[in-house]
Amino acid sequence: MSHIRLIISDIDGTILNDHHQIDPELAALIPDLKREEIPFVLASARSPKGMAPIAKELGIEDCPMACYNGALIQKGEQVLFEHPLDKNEARQFIDWANQHFPQVSINLYSGKDWMTDHLDQWSQEEARITGEKPLILPLLDPLLDMTKPLHKLLLIGEAEEIQALYRAIPADDFPSTAFYLSKANYLEVTAKHVSKEDALVELANHYHLSLEEVLTMGDNFNDLPMLKKAGIGVAMGNAPQEVKDEAAVVTKDNNENGAGQAVETYVLI
Repeated sequence: MSHIRLIISDIDGTILNDHHQIDPELAALIPDLKREEIPFVLASARSPKGMAPIAKELGIEDCPMACYNGALIQKGEQVLFEHPLDKNEARQFIDWANQHFPQVSINLYSGKDWMTDHLDQWSQEEARITGEKPLILPLLDPLLDMTKPLHKLLLIGEAEEIQALYRAIPADDFPSTAFYLSKANYLEVTAKHVSKEDALVELANHYHLSLEEVLTMGDNFNDLPMLKKAGIGVAMGNAPQEVKDEAAVVTKDNNENGAGQAVETYVLI
């Protein structure tokens, strides 16, 4: 057997093919991982609701999930770690965005809840992609509710407008907040020290493992820090060349069962 005792994997473009289907070779290996007591942890910008069907289909509902890129790590209903946004900064940022970029769709995420103040073309498209439905309510409600941690903001709009917004953010006004483009027209907003890399460290500590005992898999730039930090970092064949160049290992692409092949080759040997 390999020295690997924990697997942390991205979802889209990694264990899902381009038709959003789970890698069948990987699915077939999950019973072997369970027998060896090797947790398989999903790590994604998705919400718990967006990740749960994939965990269920794989049969790993008993493993933790790193949601919102690690802003919320939970196992079932139990919160293991969370890093919520500073609500004062979130409120100031939303006010700023509404003032300067009023056409942009603003979405708030807290635990399993997705909230927005009205359904526009962008939130409707996001609902279609994720299979989730947002709660429609004034954005001030969750911002003022101190019992409700806020894990992520997502701003969606035309690519040119989102990128202009991103360039214009007065970052010094939001010292506890991080901003990054996950797509050309998606701006993600989280607490400052939220990343899949930080989730990797927290989960390794949770299982009393060294980083050398962890294998990570991913296909994009936001996966690269966790690929470089783990004992074995596996880049998918469909990853950008810069990601493949810096990963320890490159597997086949997400349409050729690359994730399953990596687990079989580097874990179940």
